[in-house]
Amino acid sequence: MRLNPSNYALVSILLLSSCAETVSSALSHPEIIISPLQPSKPHLTTTTLSTPRNRNCHVSSLGSGFDDSAALLSAIKSCNHGGVVQLNETIYKISTPLNLQSLQSIDFNISGTIQFSPNITYWTANSFKYVFQNSSAFWQWGGNDINWYGGGTIDGNGQSWWDAFAKDSTLARPILFVMNGLNGGSMSGLKMRSPPNWFNFITGSEDVLISGMTLTAVTNNLNPVKNSGEFLPYSSIYSTELPMLNKQNKQNRQISKDGWDTYLSSHITIQNSTILNTDDCVSFKPNSSSILVQNLACTGSHGISVGSLGQYVGVTDIVEDIYIYNNTLSKSGDAARIKVWAGAVPNPNGSLPYGVGGGNGSVRNVTYDSMTIAGDDYSIELTSCYMQTTANCNAYLTKMIIQDVVFKNFAGVSSTKYAPKVGTLICSSAAVS
Repeated sequence: MRLNPSNYALVSILLLSSCAETVSSALSHPEIIISPLQPSKPHLTTTTLSTPRNRNCHVSSLGSGFDDSAALLSAIKSCNHGGVVQLNETIYKISTPLNLQSLQSIDFNISGTIQFSPNITYWTANSFKYVFQNSSAFWQWGGNDINWYGGGTIDGNGQSWWDAFAKDSTLARPILFVMNGLNGGSMSGLKMRSPPNWFNFITGSEDVLISGMTLTAVTNNLNPVKNSGEFLPYSSIYSTELPMLNKQNKQNRQISKDGWDTYLSSHITIQNSTILNTDDCVSFKPNSSSILVQNLACTGSHGISVGSLGQYVGVTDIVEDIYIYNNTLSKSGDAARIKVWAGAVPNPNGSLPYGVGGGNGSVRNVTYDSMTIAGDDYSIELTSCYMQTTANCNAYLTKMIIQDVVFKNFAGVSSTKYAPKVGTLICSSAAVS
């Protein structure tokens, strides 16, 4: 962590304000009931195997817009290995990137608001960077046996970023919350609003339970909320050969934010939550498995999506064992969506471009069950020609296999955008069984 100069004189005060307070009996986090379906195995947070919490650490806010990162770090140091960090003041300002990946048996009771500073120049230079889709983050959390709860709010101050992106479409905007290397944990009862990019990115993690969340991204002017979209390296795109791909990519980079993206992760449950956004409500990115998504209310989204997969030549993407149950999709582009790339179109010199399809892998054992449709354009969309022209898709078949996918018990009314069609299936015959 890098402290802002104005905070050095306050460090001693912060250390005193976050001293651990030992309690006489074990502290408990809210009980999360998983219902109606159960995951393939219990989550740590719902068992008695989680380490008891025996002390509180209160984080005092400096107020007046000062950076509270040092106070939060001090509280974490005092309460790691068996404590609860209490964030119960009105507002906390975070102006410094925080690498919080060495946590063990610690809870965060957030009843106040955590808000990130809108210093775009600083965050662009200092945020955490990820290779996957050139994404970045304000902070990243990881470790074992971690729980977040409390009814408070995490605010990304996204409007400043959306306004800036309207003038500079190359601006890389941070993800609001990243779980990177979390093994055993939960997040429940919190509100998230105005993320510059995605709301949540769960990567390299397993045994994560999400419940009772409220996610909201609403602009207050004509600059729409923005998402990174499916990032394409423009050096690999030839406008004379792929006009449709260029057009779609430009449009995709100008839309909102995903609710949850899972990547290189397994044993995840996401349930009982409300999401207002204009990109994927949930997206299962490469190498996501054993995931249950149930009882979500998604409005304005691109649906609950598998993919996109197969974007990169030489890379294997696998998504398997996904069950999506009893979710309501309202005014969405899609309700249930599976998107994989076609084969890579060779460059003029015969080489294969990177980042525009041609990857291999599979989508297996995915079920969409009991979906309620309320004014969605497509109830079901499955394509193995994602971001590609029909001619190129027919000439360069996808290397992705789509197998054992079930859509059942759909009910409701779609929009009239594609009437009388309520769904679309575009596939390479050899890749679907």
